[in-house]
Amino acid sequence: MKGENAHPLYKYLTGQKKGILGGTIKWNFTKFLVDKEGKVVERFAPITKPLSIEEKIKKLINS
Repeated sequence: MKGENAHPLYKYLTGQKKGILGGTIKWNFTKFLVDKEGKVVERFAPITKPLSIEEKIKKLINS
């Protein structure tokens, strides 16, 4: 759900990293990379394949 009644996690993620449409998510499968402290590091488009960000995930896990 979007808007005023959106889930707090949705509000947090979209507020931290804007996409091409600003804070909204156009379609399912938008991905957010979050560090160990809960900071949103990067946002990826729905068309981004999970394997294409594997190295970024590994680097973040090992930091």
